[in-house]
Amino acid sequence: MKALPYGLSDFPRIMRKNYYYVDKTRFVEMIERQPSYLFLIRPRRFGKSLFLAMLETYYSIDYADSFEEIFGELYIGKHPTEEHNKYLVLRFNFSEVSSKLESVERSFCEYCCMVMKNFILKYEHLLGSGVWEIVNPDETNPEQMLAALKEYVSRTNCPRIYLLIDEYDNFTNTILSSYGQECYQEKTHGDGLIRGFFNNVKASTSNAGAAVERLFITGVSPITMDDVTSGFNIGTNISMLPQFNNIIGFSEGEVREMITYYKDEGALPEDVTVDGLVEIMKPWYDNYCFSEDRLEERMFNSDMALYFLNSYLQLGKAPKMMVDNNIRTDYNKLRHLVQIDKTFGVNASVIQQVIADGSVTANIVTAFPAENMTDTENFKSLLFYFGMLSIQGIYRGTPVLGIPNLTVREQLYTYLTEAYSRASLFDIDISSLSSLVMGMAYDGQWEPVFRFFAHELERQSAIREFIDGEAHIKGFLLAYLGLTQGYIILPEHESSKGYADFYMMPDLLHQPDILYSYIVEVKYARRDASNADIALLKRNATEQLRCYATDEKVLRTKGRTKLELITLVFKGWELVVLEKL
Repeated sequence: MKALPYGLSDFPRIMRKNYYYVDKTRFVEMIERQPSYLFLIRPRRFGKSLFLAMLETYYSIDYADSFEEIFGELYIGKHPTEEHNKYLVLRFNFSEVSSKLESVERSFCEYCCMVMKNFILKYEHLLGSGVWEIVNPDETNPEQMLAALKEYVSRTNCPRIYLLIDEYDNFTNTILSSYGQECYQEKTHGDGLIRGFFNNVKASTSNAGAAVERLFITGVSPITMDDVTSGFNIGTNISMLPQFNNIIGFSEGEVREMITYYKDEGALPEDVTVDGLVEIMKPWYDNYCFSEDRLEERMFNSDMALYFLNSYLQLGKAPKMMVDNNIRTDYNKLRHLVQIDKTFGVNASVIQQVIADGSVTANIVTAFPAENMTDTENFKSLLFYFGMLSIQGIYRGTPVLGIPNLTVREQLYTYLTEAYSRASLFDIDISSLSSLVMGMAYDGQWEPVFRFFAHELERQSAIREFIDGEAHIKGFLLAYLGLTQGYIILPEHESSKGYADFYMMPDLLHQPDILYSYIVEVKYARRDASNADIALLKRNATEQLRCYATDEKVLRTKGRTKLELITLVFKGWELVVLEKL
């Protein structure tokens, strides 16, 4: 049986050691039909490194004798292009560069020079010993070393270079998030080593008889590339082209095929079905779309899908934590980069709007410098590139961006609650709230949860001036309840028909003994609302709750729990109605 390649990005090892590989080699043909210098942005932990490892193996002269062994059973092995195994492949992975401010330049120089020196040693038999007369083996400046290598290769008859740069923005994003704009500018602008290096990368591709014949760069945002190349002109950005929507990640068909393979091998419990596992995985890991012209084609995060399936193969059940700790760590890094105004400015409001309403419209910007990343359209685009938002549709010609899945929603809940706290607007003890939610789940004690919220709204005066409508109240409830365990909070926009404000779906996968589930409708009235206004809101809430209680998804997912229907009516910041139907 094929092993599952969870956590692996060594392509030759995966193929030689009989690991399961989701075949992405058909994209080689498509890449060759594009311009020669390409740039691809995808979220972290999505499979970019494995894809670059596949390209390296396919194009490197090193693997010419192993072509049939490695690629024979794959699409490109049966439909090879003329360019396979004809290049000297020079590959950088900038995640290996230190992001500590005091050592970043030294680490960058040492890493790049080491990679180039090893490249020359590996290909010396093709380059000729004369290469060392041009390239100083003791060189410590990567800009100079790359310039010398480029000069030598361009005027010899040796094979050309295929340059691969993986996670090009990894350490610069960390500098930006950890040390701020000023330090980032110092490292990426002016005469800095990083800019000089990328200028030489560009020069290596632009002259007649260029040393670098093909280039493929990956990252998680266009910010660094825009800064170090003075306007993002180093290559063609294929990130949003429809034909490349599924180049990275897994389609639902690919996930089903993988689960079916292990099911047929007897590696999954007998009572587990392919449909059943896909139904569990989709809300957590699916629903990424990177092109306006491929709205019907949704992608799973491949790392998260493998994490989940690995648990089933090892333990025969879903992982206790549905979010991989590696993913969580990476989202924590992004949290610092997604700078939210300390006064709860417009960008924090963007996150609140997405949580409360489910979506936001945005013209996705393809390039912007770091100094402009907090401009609202750039900020929305940044959330898209990081995988925090994904394309859901088009409204009047503008992309509609929404939260792709529960994994991401959990991270945005954290961002929003931190923004409330940092702006000194609102802060709740999550431990106390979690304890109350457990009473709600097992004892049916739902009133203390919402009275706790109401008390905090009354006690924390700063938030009262901020509240302006139902969206704010709903945003608080969704964000904080979403950080507790026991329930998966599904907002109105998750319902096929959009009934009540949110369904507290019991997490029976992990806590099968939960006894109660809830549908909650939140209504908001202004401070001067009359008793008749409040009564009308209650009647409307009752109608919506009863409709939602008959929803097929609710009936299917509530299991044996008792479903309670709750109405909350706020008059300004005061909770004036707290009723169960």
